[in-house]
Amino acid sequence: MTTLLLNGRIHSPSYPDATAFAVRDGVVAWLGTDDVGRAQFPDAEIVDLDGGFVAPAFVDSHVHLTATGLNLRGLDLRAATSLQHCLQLVAEYARRHPDGLIWGHGWDESGWPERIAPSTEDLDAALGERPAYLARVDVHSAAASSALRRVAPALAEAGGFDPQRPLTSDAHHLVRAAAREQLSARQRHDARVAALDHAASLGIVAVHECAGPQIGGLLDWQELRALQHGVEVIGYWGEPARDAEHARALLAETGARGLAGDLFVDGALGSRTAWLHAPYHDAPHTCGNQYLDAEAITTHLRACTEAGIPAGFHVIGDAAVTAVVEGFATVVGQLGVPAVARCGHRLEHLEMVSAEQAAQLGTWGVVASVQPNFDAHWGGEHGMYAERLGLDRVHQLNPFALLASEGVPLAFGSDTPVTSMDPWHTVRAAVSHRSGGSAISARAAFAAATRGGWRAGGVRDGVTGTLAPGAAASYTVWDAEDLEVSAPANAVQRWSTDPRSRVPALPRLAADARLPRCRQTVHRGVVIHGQ
Repeated sequence: MTTLLLNGRIHSPSYPDATAFAVRDGVVAWLGTDDVGRAQFPDAEIVDLDGGFVAPAFVDSHVHLTATGLNLRGLDLRAATSLQHCLQLVAEYARRHPDGLIWGHGWDESGWPERIAPSTEDLDAALGERPAYLARVDVHSAAASSALRRVAPALAEAGGFDPQRPLTSDAHHLVRAAAREQLSARQRHDARVAALDHAASLGIVAVHECAGPQIGGLLDWQELRALQHGVEVIGYWGEPARDAEHARALLAETGARGLAGDLFVDGALGSRTAWLHAPYHDAPHTCGNQYLDAEAITTHLRACTEAGIPAGFHVIGDAAVTAVVEGFATVVGQLGVPAVARCGHRLEHLEMVSAEQAAQLGTWGVVASVQPNFDAHWGGEHGMYAERLGLDRVHQLNPFALLASEGVPLAFGSDTPVTSMDPWHTVRAAVSHRSGGSAISARAAFAAATRGGWRAGGVRDGVTGTLAPGAAASYTVWDAEDLEVSAPANAVQRWSTDPRSRVPALPRLAADARLPRCRQTVHRGVVIHGQ
């Protein structure tokens, strides 16, 4: 059966005048105009798009689904404006939910007047003997109540332990694992479904789950992998491999796409655990944390390259980036550029990369899985990054234009629950970078949020992630009426692409624009959100 969709504004570079397209067996069969479509497919089922903006569906290239769902269904602390407000939100949530673990996320003391994170004593005063796990917004540190700390094994001996302040490093991993143990199978299942439903409602048809032994553990990943849902889950497992045989065994055990994602070389800037060459501006006693040494990095890259498996790391600080690039250089020297490039290795975040390093990564075919919303939230001269690093380093972060110019493939993600999954916010953040010269065009940003995600996930057929004949029918219908109402009448101003260029238009992405609302999401011809 063929379905003919008419009366739309179709985003397809190969068919800039298209207003209609046909879908057969989950694949785009044809694009053109309404009148030609009616004549060519007289027996097709007709769907009236009613002027909707139709574009390839989005891919989120870095997610943590269980944590996202727990945040959606639980205690969201991103609205807290002070320490006292944060504790008030915690106490109010505890009154509404009198039983079990309190799982919260999102507090960010860098924007509070006190600049002080919640302490164990603070939580105990508000909650008594309730176990509570409250992750910082970057999920690289967490406040935990005494009741939860007591059930985390060997916590006091772990790196990153403090009796009162938020836990980092291994201590954070231990207390998070103890918190997960107190969640029921039903809670975990419902959280994942909520996260995937949310993704579909935002026009996302595929996500890259960055799993690992220190994040959600093997059980969490296995349960997620077994879940049946319309949103496609592409998994990465963050565990270092000793050799090629070990790499293949880990892949067989987990069923992951690669041994990449959040394999931590360092932490995060907000928690002061990203590994820097020079000390933090607001904490001159530390350069952050190093979780993998040069030998482990190189061994993992060589093992995966010899096995033909995608490898990758979580890497943020400039010292961490240097260690990883040097590891790549060593493996390239041992095995050659073609052997490395064919694997589709990837780096998550890659926030502090130099021009020389970008050129090397581009030559080696390494994908940059990056999060533009990090800059939107914390960039600029008055943001958290400037507070942590000082003005001399803040404009070096997240250089998307540099990476693109050096041929580094870009794939956009949210790192949810760290930032919003809304992909239009992601695209707008890349277009509106806070540092001069680092933004990319709307067309390049949209490609990184669609085709880029498929390419990073190993799909390189040249059509997936587009609306073209032969491509999977994975698309979203957007309601763009508010854009037209709020924007000037001139078409060049209303849309982010000049129509004279013969390139399909994208919605206006300026700060005052109301971004599109998702009307329907379709993956491989199956509706997964909307009617």
